[in-house]
Amino acid sequence: MTALRHRILVIDDEPQIHRFLGPALDAAGYEPLRADSGQEGLRGIALWSPDAVVLDLGLPDMDGKEVLAKARAFYDGPIVILSARDREVEKIEALDRGANDYVEKPFGVGELLARLRVALRQSARAPAPTGPIRAGDVEIDLEKRLVTRGGTPVKVSPKEYDLLVRLALGAGKVLTHKELLVAVWGAAHAHDTQYLRVFVGQLRHKLEADPATPKIILTEPGIGYRFVA
Repeated sequence: MTALRHRILVIDDEPQIHRFLGPALDAAGYEPLRADSGQEGLRGIALWSPDAVVLDLGLPDMDGKEVLAKARAFYDGPIVILSARDREVEKIEALDRGANDYVEKPFGVGELLARLRVALRQSARAPAPTGPIRAGDVEIDLEKRLVTRGGTPVKVSPKEYDLLVRLALGAGKVLTHKELLVAVWGAAHAHDTQYLRVFVGQLRHKLEADPATPKIILTEPGIGYRFVA
């Protein structure tokens, strides 16, 4: 029996993007779906229930961030932004509105496919795990609220633990500064990015083999952090 292919809806008004990306998705084992405007994309999400969405921000009928916000009212699958807008504020706003990731145009198809694979794996996971989360020799036991490295317990403060777990549960997804600050410290600290950097630095010194070259908690410059499980 042939396995069902993941359906990927590409919402973009550039015909050349569809001509290029459609065959690339098909060759990678996906079923590509097409929409050329925001309204068409929203209808496509509602009608086809795709496994993931690739969304351009510069659409002819509405801004892609508006499409994202409207889609998130009824769709919880992965949405990867694909856009020529390279300003950090655009990326941050899209991620804060619920995008899973952001790829800039011009892009390499290999990078986009890799981001899609990560987003699909994350979406396929069961709701918040209760068992251990592992990254290299680091293990986070959610039931015992215990962090170990190489089997040895690591002493972390309550806030360090909360931050680490929030990062770990979003494994593979870019989490913005604001999202992390609000989740761990509350809305009053939504803009205390320096505060967040200090805590991330502390976690890296406790968990990374080389804190100067982290492999577990990665920085997305100007945007936030990504946990690599």
